[in-house]
Amino acid sequence: MASLPIKLAVLDDYHNIAAHHFAHIDPSKVETTVFTDTLPSYAHPKTSDADRKALVDRLKPFSALSTMRERTPFPGELLRQLPNLKVIFATGGNFQSWDLDTMKDMGIAVCAAPGKGRTDGKGSGTSPRSLPVKQGGGHPTTQHAWALILGLARNVAADDAVVKGKGVPAGWQTELAMGLQGKTLGLVGLGRIGAHVARVGVLAFGMKVVCWSANLTQEKADKLAEECGLPVTGGGMTDANEKTFKVVTKEQLFTSSDVVSLHYVLSERSRGIIGAQELGSMKPTGLLINTSRGPLVDEAALLDTLRHGRIRGAALDVFDIEPLPADSPWRSEDWDVKGKSRVLLTPHMGYVEEGTLTTWYEETAENLERLIEGKELLHRLI
Repeated sequence: MASLPIKLAVLDDYHNIAAHHFAHIDPSKVETTVFTDTLPSYAHPKTSDADRKALVDRLKPFSALSTMRERTPFPGELLRQLPNLKVIFATGGNFQSWDLDTMKDMGIAVCAAPGKGRTDGKGSGTSPRSLPVKQGGGHPTTQHAWALILGLARNVAADDAVVKGKGVPAGWQTELAMGLQGKTLGLVGLGRIGAHVARVGVLAFGMKVVCWSANLTQEKADKLAEECGLPVTGGGMTDANEKTFKVVTKEQLFTSSDVVSLHYVLSERSRGIIGAQELGSMKPTGLLINTSRGPLVDEAALLDTLRHGRIRGAALDVFDIEPLPADSPWRSEDWDVKGKSRVLLTPHMGYVEEGTLTTWYEETAENLERLIEGKELLHRLI
């Protein structure tokens, strides 16, 4: 598929952890270059022509790419300027910002990394991502979503800053915490991750769960509840006859929920699916949590909502442009001003877990070995 030596670029390796997974491979067969930064997205309207050219120049020499999820999107216009590209070793398995049709037309092989480990037993072990749903939320995003929910509800970041003397010397408690027991958790999107998050809410806090997505049916929600080891009715502090995962309209979800957590796939149809209308219908005490994709929410509408304190707070792990530009209002705004909503920000850490990334790179290394040996590649999407 590719002549030797293979020119491999490892993209967006922020923590510089990929190289040692490929260190055992003969350098006469693979020339590896690791990039620890991300260049601006080619297709984003705010990306300059100079930045687009820089991205093409970076990628053009390579016949193989090892990516980290969708940190670098691959639209067709970018791909058509990469004539040397023969194979992409992806991490994860869902790539909405990649033009897979163009990749297929160009004869570019795309291999996923399902997160289950090497097939030859030479890896570090089975990733926790492969645990069944009912064993407690194997997906790391579940843990991060709950870290954000609890961090926001319990004022963890604000209290930490005050106790450490940041802003108010010798400060103490900032405001009353928000209890979650018996509250309503609204899930925008109820796939596997959403079900994990819902399960924790039901079992840990007795929360009532309501959910919505464009194609979600009550039958699908009931099936997910059962897969989570929950009863179809009567879960949490709900009426014995009420659905544990209750499907409602989008309007009902936003008006009734105390915590709204996003777990929706980003597409052209879902871009901006949460705007001023949805935010305006939230409870003044409500919390918005986004560990899914930034563009699902109208950023301008969310900033306006938070600046005017119309909801209690928002916790965001994802943004419209990543990494956040230095001049982003999320960085420059003083969110501690009285009257504004609480804001908790993390740098897209939902899946950035040592075990998960190690497993992904081990799977990539196995496929790279197979490419060198002329063997069939594993986990091919194209």
